[in-house]
This record gives sequence, C-alpha cells and structure tokens, in this order.
Amino acid sequence: MSAILVEPQSPPSSSPTRNIRRTTLPNGLLVLTEQIPHARSISMGAWIASGSRDEAAAENGISHFVEHMVFKGTTSRSAQDIAREVDTIGGNLDAFTGKETVCFNIKVLDENLPPALDVLSDLVLHPRFTTEDLKREQSVILEEIKMDEDNPDYLVHETFTQNFWKNHALGRPILGTVDTVSSFTRQTVLDHHARRFTPRHMIFSAAGHLDHDSFLEQVEARFGSLAPASGIAEPAATAPVVTPHITLKKKKSLEQVQMCLGVAAPPVASPDRFVVYLLNTMLGGGMSSRLFQTIREEQGLAYSIYSEMNPFRDSGSLSVYGGMSLDKTERVLALTLQELARLKNEPVSESELHRAKNQMKSNIVLGLESTSSRMSNLARQQMYYGEFIAVDEIVRAIDQVTPARVQALANQLFRPEAIALTLLGNLGPMKITRADLAC
Repeated sequence: MSAILVEPQSPPSSSPTRNIRRTTLPNGLLVLTEQIPHARSISMGAWIASGSRDEAAAENGISHFVEHMVFKGTTSRSAQDIAREVDTIGGNLDAFTGKETVCFNIKVLDENLPPALDVLSDLVLHPRFTTEDLKREQSVILEEIKMDEDNPDYLVHETFTQNFWKNHALGRPILGTVDTVSSFTRQTVLDHHARRFTPRHMIFSAAGHLDHDSFLEQVEARFGSLAPASGIAEPAATAPVVTPHITLKKKKSLEQVQMCLGVAAPPVASPDRFVVYLLNTMLGGGMSSRLFQTIREEQGLAYSIYSEMNPFRDSGSLSVYGGMSLDKTERVLALTLQELARLKNEPVSESELHRAKNQMKSNIVLGLESTSSRMSNLARQQMYYGEFIAVDEIVRAIDQVTPARVQALANQLFRPEAIALTLLGNLGPMKITRADLAC
C-alpha cells in the first residue's frame, strides 16, 4: 500500500495546520484520516458515494431501505447485540441516506476505537438481510412515508422537488414510495448491497485522537478482504433538466398555506458556489436576512420564512420557504419577488455583504469544532472536489466575492421564466400565473 500525504496550504498563524492523510488500500478503498491530538474522541464513517438519485425508478428508496436493514443484524451479531455493544462503549452509532450519499458512522472515546471499528465494519460488510427482518422494516418505512406525507413542511418541499426535477431520479423521494418499498425482496436488497458496497463506491474517513498508520492497519484488517468491484463502472447519472413549474396543491385540512419558490442554482463544486451561498445568506439565511426582516419583523406576515441552498454534483436549487395564512399568501409572494428584484437591480451594500461573509465564515469554522463534522468534511470534500481544500483557502474565496458578482448571479438566477412555485394548503379558488412571478 502507498500512503499519500495531503499537504494543506500554509495557513496564517491564527489557524493551525490540519494533519490530514489519505491512503488507498490494494482493493481500491480510500481511507482518509485527520489526527487531532487534543481530542479525546474519534469519529469514523463508511461513506457510500451514491444515493437515491442513483436508483432505478422501480427501486426508488432502496438506498434508504438498505441503510435501515443493516442495523437488523449481521452474520455474527443480532440487532440487540449491536445496541448493547455500542452502549457498553458509550458510543453514538448512526446512519443517514441522502440524494447522493449514504453514511454509516460512529463516535466513541479514543480508547474504544477497536470495538467501535469492529461493530461498524460488521454492519457495513456482513448484514444478514433475513426475510423476516425485511417484512418488518417494510412496515416501518411505510409508516415513515405516511408520517412525512402528514407533515406539510415536508410535503411542500417534496412536491416542489418532484416537479422541479420532473421525471429525473434527483426529484424522487429518498424514502421511495409505497409501491416501490412494498415491492422490495431479499434479492433486491442483496443485489443493491453487492453493487454499491464496494471499494469503488466507498470512502472510509475518520477524525480525532488517532494515528494514521495504526488506524490504517485496523481498517485494512477488516476491509482488506472486500473484493474490488468487477466490470466496468456504472455510467454517471445524467444531469437533470429543470422544469419551472407552478403547482397549486389543495389540502383543506391545513390551517396555513405552505409556499416553496425556487430557481436552479450552481452545482456543489461550481466556481460561483461562494457567491450563491452569500446571496442565499442575505436573502433568507438568518435573522438579519432580507426576507426575515421584511416579511416577519416589519410586516408580521409569517412566523417561518427562510431561503436555503440544495447543491448537488451537477445541479442545484435555491428556494424560499414560507408558511402563512391564506389571506396573506399573495402578499408574502409579492414581497418575496420584490426582494429577488432588489438583488437583481441594486448592488448589495458593502456592509450587508461583509455581515454575510462573517456569518458564512463563522459557520464554516464553528462547524469544524467536533470530530464528527471533521470526519464528514473529509469525505464530502473527497467526493465532490477530489482534494482537500483548507479553511484558509475557502475564507480567501469568500472574501473575494464583490457586490457586482452577487448582482450578476442574481440576474442570472432570478429570471421570471425560470422560477418554480409550489403552494400547498386550503387554497380555495386561488390562481397563480407566470405573469404573477415577475421580478
């Protein structure tokens, strides 16, 4: 094996160098570590670089389903054994599924690294996938789907997304549907695990009080026998086409109207990513943002109003969410469009941009204060950028953003014909046309 040391760029004296190393095992598994000598914990995760967007339509939800199933027991441990062993070492074992990733992770005291790694690797590599467990978990996830459909916040976002990336895997729900989840068989699960849980699709990352070489030996002892993926790699999923839609979904039982308005945005590794994040921060990313101040503080029209970014490897969205009474909906929509127009027509002030920059830089730095966040940061940077980008380099890129660049991007994004809108609630005879979305 050959260890490749990633040398971070020389930071200023106020920012300590991060001791990050990476090694590719003979079977192709990439192992990333960050040594943090002052920490007493270790966080580690097995990352699968595929998610719900990489599923066939008939198997929508299989990534999330398999994520649940691995906790039902392995060839050597029952589900109860796993829970007891993790509790015995005071660990925090978790997993999640996204549009483009699945992660299984655990955080423990440094002294409990060996047993924690043993449990985590067993989960990932040796799940038993019994038919009885499959049936039970199908029932659980079907209830999860129903629960989310009863959540208006979730439902408006899901409706918006499905119509925004219409007929594309990126627009499908991570949980799947009642029909797809009900159709899963043990063979479906086994095939997905064999296809995706391979060194080609996997990254193992860790951060905390550890030594790279010693840790590497322990990882290789458990993952070294994992066979390299055979055959030609699957073709990358095609980039989605955005559909600027207007969707009015009536649900009489709701007391509020839920609004989701959005546009296509740059992908996660775009050169404009810092510009769009700053634009999002100023639009609706905090208590001093324009939407929060105008719609909630000055007008009192909504309790919840914010904007958010959802970037992916080849696409993205910037959307505004609000919840308000029916009689205030048109006013909230008009004020939202007014703020989009202001960003297009007037350069943001230096003071507002400075405030957004400080907020963004603070979020980045504070977000790296735990071993869990650093472990995630290593894996995500590898998956999306193929390299480690030091915090100081990110800060410099943020500081270089100018009001002119923000205004130029706003004009590129906020075109009336490119806006998508979903309204959910007891809408009555309300009608919205494309002309109503002028900004």
